Amino acid sequence: MSSFRSPNPARRGALALIGAGIAWGLRPAHAGEIRAGAFAFEKPEGGTLPLDAYAGRPILVVNTATACGYAGQFSGLQGLWTRFGDRGLTVIAVPSPDFGNQEPLDGVAIAEAARRNHGVTFPVTAKTHVRGPAAHPFYRWAAAEKPGTAPNWNFHKYLVDRDGALIGAFPSSVEPSDPRLVTAIANALPTA
Repeated sequence: MSSFRSPNPARRGALALIGAGIAWGLRPAHAGEIRAGAFAFEKPEGGTLPLDAYAGRPILVVNTATACGYAGQFSGLQGLWTRFGDRGLTVIAVPSPDFGNQEPLDGVAIAEAARRNHGVTFPVTAKTHVRGPAAHPFYRWAAAEKPGTAPNWNFHKYLVDRDGALIGAFPSSVEPSDPRLVTAIANALPTA
């Protein structure tokens, strides 16, 4: 008779989560619980934009496209950044080619177009897939955290709280000035 005993169910679950994190290229998480800070995006100019650099701050992550009919939302996102940035909000644009290839630009040209055409001063990542099997690990994590909320088009918004938990998902049709989004952001900010 063998003396090997399989790990208890809780340990097996934790090991599976850690294994999934390793497969997704994540950094270690807190006691088996994955938070947004475990992820990083590539910068268009090279290097990475680690979300753990924004620990303690709410983050609005938005998949964008410069040639999309919703591209006017860049200005509204800039308005949120201007209004709430001093109180801790970080807005991050994640250009994506996934919806009608409405992001025809590459590299730093995307960030330059967002800045020139819409006054964007918040971080813009490198072009990234946000849906399907090639989706960035942050987007796979977000879809698993809030089933049924994967982006269906450009300018889908995910709100992460100060502790790195996903607290909201807002479809493309929700404008940055929408009271539901503004209220969710205000509630995620530290109290004055």
